[in-house]
Formats: sequence, structure tokens, C-alpha cells
Amino acid sequence: MEIFGIALVVLIVISVLASLTAVARDGRGHTPPEYSIRDWSALDLPSRNYTTRNF
Repeated sequence: MEIFGIALVVLIVISVLASLTAVARDGRGHTPPEYSIRDWSALDLPSRNYTTRNF
């Protein structure tokens, strides 16, 4: 029974250390900035909404 207790403690310690290492490598939650290649444009969207158009 002591072996299961020791294994559980070791598993908890390893998981806590792995979590702390992952957080440290990630930059403590900072996300990278988003870069855009070109400015956003509406491209071929109509100038009036569809409800006022006569088809």
C-alpha cells in the first residue's frame, strides 16, 4: 500500500513540475502578436444591404 502512496506523490510532483515548466516556456500566458499581411477590405461586398435591394 505504501508503494501506491509513493507512486501517487511522485506522479503529483511530476505533474506540478511539468505544469510549471509549460507555463514558464509559454511566457506566462502572453500570446504572440498577430501580424497581418495586408489591411482588411470588404472586397466585393455590396454597398447596400440585401433587404433594400430590388431583384
